[in-house]
Amino acid sequence: MVPAAVSEQTRLRRLDSLGWSSRLSLTARILAVNLLPLLLLGGGVFYLDTYRKQLLDERYKLARIEAQITAEALAGATRERQEALLIQIGKEQDMRLRMYDGDGMLTADSFELDAPAFTFDNIATLSWDEDFALMLDRTVDTIVGAEPIPDYIEPRSPRADVWPELARAREQGLTQIQLRDAPDGTPVINAAAPVGLKGASLLTTRNAVDITERVRQARTTLGFGVALALTTSILLSLFLARTIVSPLQLLARAAIRVRLGRDRDVVVPRLPERRDEIGLLARAVSDMADALRQRIDAVDHFAADVAHEIKNPLASLRSAIESLSRVEDPELRAQLHTIASHDVRRIDRLITEIADASRIDAELSRTIFENVDIAALVRNIVGTREDRAENEGIEIALDLPPYQLIIPGAPARLERIIENLLDNAVSFSPPGERIEIRLVDQEDHVTLSVSDHGPGIPEHARDKVFERFHSDRPEAEAFGDHSGLGLAIARTIATAHDGKLLALDREDGTAGARLQLELPTGRSAED
Repeated sequence: MVPAAVSEQTRLRRLDSLGWSSRLSLTARILAVNLLPLLLLGGGVFYLDTYRKQLLDERYKLARIEAQITAEALAGATRERQEALLIQIGKEQDMRLRMYDGDGMLTADSFELDAPAFTFDNIATLSWDEDFALMLDRTVDTIVGAEPIPDYIEPRSPRADVWPELARAREQGLTQIQLRDAPDGTPVINAAAPVGLKGASLLTTRNAVDITERVRQARTTLGFGVALALTTSILLSLFLARTIVSPLQLLARAAIRVRLGRDRDVVVPRLPERRDEIGLLARAVSDMADALRQRIDAVDHFAADVAHEIKNPLASLRSAIESLSRVEDPELRAQLHTIASHDVRRIDRLITEIADASRIDAELSRTIFENVDIAALVRNIVGTREDRAENEGIEIALDLPPYQLIIPGAPARLERIIENLLDNAVSFSPPGERIEIRLVDQEDHVTLSVSDHGPGIPEHARDKVFERFHSDRPEAEAFGDHSGLGLAIARTIATAHDGKLLALDREDGTAGARLQLELPTGRSAED
């Protein structure tokens, strides 16, 4: 049995080997597959109409020449000679010729003088294929919007004026051409020409069956072409379905395994060779799966850290409470009460910080940023902390620009970053030293640095200080006064603002740490 991973790798290689087809967008491929037979059919129909018109134009010219030559031959000939010519030309050219005298009366008809040179098919006796061909003729004429052609109806009157083309020829003295539609759908071409100078006229009638046959032969060829195009379209559709369905099935199976969580190392195919929508989807799903896996791992680690951090104060609180019932010494009981109260405050602070850390991502994803004067924000925070004596007597030195420095952000969250950075600096600052806050405008971003004169942060630990529950506190600080989430929360907020929070050395080279916040201003360097 072939392992699933090997089978999927083989399918991926096959999908990647599709070559140019995987680089075209699905929209282009779908349009090409569906339009190919339609374009061929539509183009063929209009080509057939043009082809038929060309054949008729050529036959009009021929009919005009034949009528004029025949009229010249008949002019001045005796009646017997005229009848003989009508019979001869009718047989040789498969035409019907009729002579009319100066009064417009029929004097000779080649079909009456001899056997007819042609006959129309009876529409009632047409075979099924002839009926179908006639129906296709009518359909094509409707599609291309062909002008209606008058039906060919043999008149009962022997007078010339029953034929409009003959009346025009007698009136204008010029050869006239008229196209009519026979009952079997074939074209009938009438040519009327004056004969001599005494008002006589000639009417020639030709049933151009060959034009219909040639058009129908071309239409048959077109039918084979459309059938071939349709077959090709079907095959291309199956091929297109394969290029779409197969990778989607792979992605679906991978997504199901990710959802079930049975395999933490699920590899979602990225299809790097594909440059179409399927490739974009594959890479997006792969990135989403990686992000989800990282988020799940982070949640797992966070839950474990939370359990560990809460377990310690709970154990201390439990021990203090259990000892209270057995201790009689008032002083010792007061100490136990102090320990219990400290542990309760520690748990409360820890839960508050954990709640903030848990919801901060979701809140920032929905927050609409507003314009914030970061310089004014820093001044207000430092002033408020001094009023509440939160700086523990440590001097805060400000180096801020004298003008407004506007950045997009969430004011409350930016305030949280600055508060956390100051809390951290105050914790590590020795008595009598000061903390420097410097704000620099660098066109496309601002840099806010908080520097202290404490022990500093070793280079190997500069990323760890931003991890959740990392706590490397001064020895003089009471245990449990900090949760170890302050800098982690600060970096999370900075990242949500498309910024950075880094731990660096002091710029003047002296001992101490410098926490540097970089935030975009929303304007480009060219502005």
